[in-house]
Amino acid sequence: MKKILIIVPDGGMLFESAGIADILMQANRLLAEESELPCYSVTLATTQQHQVIHGQSGLNLLADHRLNELDPRQPLDTIIITGRGQNEQEGTAVVDWLRLAAPHARRIASVCGGAMLLAQSGLLDGRRATTHWRLLETLQAAYPEVNVEGGPLYIQDGQVWTSGGVSAGFDLTLALVEEDYGFRLARDIAQDMVMYLRRPGGQLQFSRYNPSQAGGSGRFSSLLTWIAENLTADLCVENLAEKVTMSPRNFTRVFTRETGASPARYVNETRLAAARQRLEQTNETLDRIAELTGFGSSINLRRLFEKQLHLTPGEYRQRFHCRKMA
Repeated sequence: MKKILIIVPDGGMLFESAGIADILMQANRLLAEESELPCYSVTLATTQQHQVIHGQSGLNLLADHRLNELDPRQPLDTIIITGRGQNEQEGTAVVDWLRLAAPHARRIASVCGGAMLLAQSGLLDGRRATTHWRLLETLQAAYPEVNVEGGPLYIQDGQVWTSGGVSAGFDLTLALVEEDYGFRLARDIAQDMVMYLRRPGGQLQFSRYNPSQAGGSGRFSSLLTWIAENLTADLCVENLAEKVTMSPRNFTRVFTRETGASPARYVNETRLAAARQRLEQTNETLDRIAELTGFGSSINLRRLFEKQLHLTPGEYRQRFHCRKMA
């Protein structure tokens, strides 16, 4: 029987930890006829001095233990952290305990902001990792020794697993079950709980990325606004540099430094963001959207979607299109 400890900081989304526990308990139910012992034993621990975990929804969850009551030297199969907590003191308590416990656990995993605590503990040094898309830049800036990746729903690097925001923890948990007991059990759980075992779309997180946020208040703020309003113009480096009276070479260097993206990448991402919005909120044809967002043709639009999002524009529209159109 594999002992799973789920550490649940206060003030988060409780369905993360509850959902993970439900998936593992479903594994127990499905294997009940084959084994007298359950395959998983799940324990919830809180960072608080009481055993009540307060969720941001106003609902509460009763933990099995306070974290400081648990001996970190006791062997565990897997430790899962479902958030980073509301304050530095709470996070530090988890990190201190985790540093002692990690050598005695087979596997460590995080959901959403829990990756910040894994990084603080040093467990992500030199490893690939992910977190909620809102925290990607924060994680990379605070811990440059971590190889942060923004696309996948979850990443395994050795004994350490990290996942993106919120429900990505369910994808990670199914992957843990598949590693432990095979594909068939993970598939059966997914089917019983009406979940994807493999989500379509390359297992990507979809951020509400707004390119104008990057360096929008700096020296190029007017240019960035102009780009967003003139997506069908010829937005080559030479033309953009001319608008701010700079040489193309110097413009590329300074623009990249201040916005975090090359001019070409920035233009592509701005056009992509505009195309995503039109796919979500209109019934325009792909050819029309490509024309209005500067891609020229639906072939070019499709090519960038598949490269950046691992979905076709049609698949993206199917997943995110507004149900009611004016």
